[in-house]
Amino acid sequence: MMVSLRASSFYRLMWDVTIGSKRPCPQAVQRGARLAGQIRRLYGSNKKADRPFWIYLTGFTTDSPLYEECLRMNDGFSSYLLDRTEEDCFSLFPLETLVYLTPDSDHALENVDLNKVYILGGLVDESIQKKVTFQKAQEHSVKTARLPIQEYMVKCQNGKNYHSEILTINQVFDILSTYFETQNWPEALKKGVSSRKGYVLRNSVE
Repeated sequence: MMVSLRASSFYRLMWDVTIGSKRPCPQAVQRGARLAGQIRRLYGSNKKADRPFWIYLTGFTTDSPLYEECLRMNDGFSSYLLDRTEEDCFSLFPLETLVYLTPDSDHALENVDLNKVYILGGLVDESIQKKVTFQKAQEHSVKTARLPIQEYMVKCQNGKNYHSEILTINQVFDILSTYFETQNWPEALKKGVSSRKGYVLRNSVE
């Protein structure tokens, strides 16, 4: 499943379940519950934003465990002001307008372009699979970018392992939304990447 935002911005969530499975495994349901919760928080943040994004859920099927979890966990989900489709984001938008956000990209995101569609690749999985989203972008010849965490933040002494660097979908959204409104990366990153993730702003340690 994918989420798309355009406000021009677009978000994509990758939902890792077995297609056609009539009886999803407990792990799939658990991941669906976590993702449904992240969608709820993302949607709530977007409603409060001065410059809200257009949210588009793509690859989103009504017979999936995720859909059931969204209905169960999110009051009024069926009335959410967002678009839903079973189509893939790569089919909905011109490829030249897409920017796939992935931590494995060599290019730091410098600005939010209203003419672009931004894809957020989020795998809700206990195992961290590196370069999955990056490879997905390459398969479709789509440009990639990463949040400029390395440019504005440093890992503090009590930084945790790799897992602590992983941001949830709603955390990435909060960073982009704050930057979209303030045009200030340090402020945006401070909101989405807490010190508990092992990172602090560079000027706080200088």
